[in-house]
Amino acid sequence: MRMTGGDAILRSLEAEGVEVMFGIPGGAIMPTYDAIARGTTVRHVLARHEQGAGHMAQGYARASGRVGVAIATSGPGATNLVTPIADAWMDSTPLVCITGQVRSTLIGTDAFQECDITGITMPIVKHSWLVQDAREIPAVLRAAFHVASTGRCGPVLVDIPRDVQEAAIDFAYPDGVDLPGWRPPTKVHPLQVREAARAIAHARKPVLYVGGGALNGDACAELLQLAEAGTLPVITTLMGKSAFPETHELHFGWPGMHGPKWSNLAMNTCDVLVAIGARFDDRVTGKLSAFAPGATVVHLDIDPAEISKLRDADIPVVGPLAQAVSALADEVALQRTEGAPAPEAWLGQIRDWREEFPLRYGESDEWLKPQQVVQALQRLTAGTDVIVTTGVGQHQMWAMQYVVSEQPRSFITSGGLGTMGYGIPAAIGAKAARPEATVVCIDGDGCFQMTAQELATAALEDLPIVVVLVNNGYLGMVTQWQDMFFDGRRSHVHLTAQVPDYARLAEAYGGVGMVVSSEAELEPALEQALGLGRTVVIDCRVDPAEQIFPMIPAGAAALDMLEYSDTDDSVEARAS
Repeated sequence: MRMTGGDAILRSLEAEGVEVMFGIPGGAIMPTYDAIARGTTVRHVLARHEQGAGHMAQGYARASGRVGVAIATSGPGATNLVTPIADAWMDSTPLVCITGQVRSTLIGTDAFQECDITGITMPIVKHSWLVQDAREIPAVLRAAFHVASTGRCGPVLVDIPRDVQEAAIDFAYPDGVDLPGWRPPTKVHPLQVREAARAIAHARKPVLYVGGGALNGDACAELLQLAEAGTLPVITTLMGKSAFPETHELHFGWPGMHGPKWSNLAMNTCDVLVAIGARFDDRVTGKLSAFAPGATVVHLDIDPAEISKLRDADIPVVGPLAQAVSALADEVALQRTEGAPAPEAWLGQIRDWREEFPLRYGESDEWLKPQQVVQALQRLTAGTDVIVTTGVGQHQMWAMQYVVSEQPRSFITSGGLGTMGYGIPAAIGAKAARPEATVVCIDGDGCFQMTAQELATAALEDLPIVVVLVNNGYLGMVTQWQDMFFDGRRSHVHLTAQVPDYARLAEAYGGVGMVVSSEAELEPALEQALGLGRTVVIDCRVDPAEQIFPMIPAGAAALDMLEYSDTDDSVEARAS
C-alpha cells in the first residue's frame, strides 16, 4: 500500500491497537497532522502544552495498562516532553513519544526549532530512534511499542524528520521484532521460587513490601493470592497503592517518609522482607544502613539490575511478576498444608500498633483541615468506580493516607520524579482510558498553577474531571521543611489563597468553579461536583499552618519518626 511517512505513522499506531494519542501540532510534525486530517481511527486529544500531553499519555497508560502515546513537534515541542519522559522513566510507565524533527538536510546546522532530542533524552529512555529512511517507520514503531511494554516498562522516543514524514513508501507492518540486544526475562527459575517460599512460610514476622512493579506487571490478582495463601501482611508503597485492596484485613498501610508508624514498625522489625516490584527507594527506607536490620530479603523483580542495587537480596527471584508471584503463592500454600504455621501473633502485633499509633490531626473551629477534605471525598466515592490522581506535595501524602484504594490502577501519582503539575493532565489521560469512571484529581495550589491550562483540554475534549484543590496559599511541603529544618525562615513560598481566583479560572476554561471554606460546605459541594458530569474545580480553603505527619526527616532512620503532637486546643481524629 503506497502512502506517505506520516500516513505510515498512523497506520502503525492503528496496527498496535492505539485508541488515543495526546499532542500538539507544529512545523516539523505537520505532515503527520495532515495525515490525521485525512483520516485515522486513533483519537487525537489536543493538549495545551506538550508537558500536559506527556502526562496525559502517562495517566492513560497507568489507568489502562496499555502504552501511552504523546506526539509533538521539534525543538521546544520536543523539549517540553522531557519532564513527562523523565517521570515515566522513574515510575516505569510505558510511553511512546513521537517527535517531529527538522529536515534531514538541516540536521546539525542549528536550523529553526532544531534540537538533538535523542541526545537530550538518552539517559531517561529505554531506547530512542532517529528515523532517517521512511521505509524504516513501520519496523521502528513496532520495536518502540515492544520495548516500551516488555520487561521493565518505560518510555521510548521516536524522532522523525519532516522530509521522512513526507516521503512515499510501500507500507507493510511487520509481524514481529528483531532486537538481538533486547531479551527481557520471560521465565522464573523454580528453585529460586521454592527457596523464597520456604523462607516466607517459616518466617515468624514476614512482610510483603509491594511497589509499583506489581501494577506494571499486572500481578495484582496473584499478589492477593499470595497474601491469602500465606496469611501475610501487605504494605504498599506510594507507587504500589491500589495493587492490593486497602479494605482487605491483610493490608497494613504504606511505608516511608509519611507512612503511618505501624507500617514502618512492621517493615523495620520483620524477619523476612519480601520486596515485590519495589526498589528500596530512599523515601521508603530512610537511612538505608538502618532499614529492616537483620531481615532476610526476598526480592522479586522483572529487572535484574534492581536486584541487590541498594539492599543485598538474600533470595533473588527474577522474572515476570505475575508468573513469579503466582508460582510463589502456590509454593507458600503447599508449605502451609505441610505444617508451616501462619504468623498470627505477628499480625496481632501489627494490629496493636495500628490501634496504638493511628493517623491523627487537630480539628479547628476556624479552618477547614486538608485531611477532612480527603476524608469527605473518600466517604462520597467509597465503593464506586473512581480513579484518583494527585500532584506532588503535602496533598499527595494526605491522599496516600486517607484515600482507600480498592481496585488496581485506581490511584495515579508521580512518585520517583515528584513532578508538580502531574495531577490534572494525568487525570485527563485516565479519563480518556476509562471514560466510564469518575476521575478526581486531588491537587495543591502550587501544582495546579503549573498545568491549569489543561482544564481547557478536559472541557473541550469532553473528558470531564473533578479537581479537589487543597488550597493553603503556600508551597506547602517546602514551607513545612523551612519551618522544621531551616529555623522557620520562609523564603518565597507564599502564593496567596486568592490569586488567582481558582473558581473563576475554572469557569474561564469552560468548567465549573466552587469555593469551600468550612466543613459544612464541603460534602454538599463535593456531592454536586461528582454528579455534574462536567469539569469542576472545588477550591477548598484549608488551614495554611497544617503539616503532614508522621514524617521521617531526610537521611534519618525509618524509626526516627516525627509524630503529630497534641496541643491543648486540638482533638484527635483517627483515619477512617
